[in-house]
Amino acid sequence: MASVMEKVRRYMQSPQGRRNVDKAKKMARDPRNQRKARSLLDRIMGRSTSKQ
Repeated sequence: MASVMEKVRRYMQSPQGRRNVDKAKKMARDPRNQRKARSLLDRIMGRSTSKQ
């Protein structure tokens, strides 16, 4: 039985996995998504999000 990490590694090397990695990288470069991610992280970490 393959470990979880082995299954992840095989998926990441598959054509579908590579497409999803490319899509995630493209989305990560989008400034709107960066703001959303920072906002979520701030809420999780308990930081103030109001910057006036």
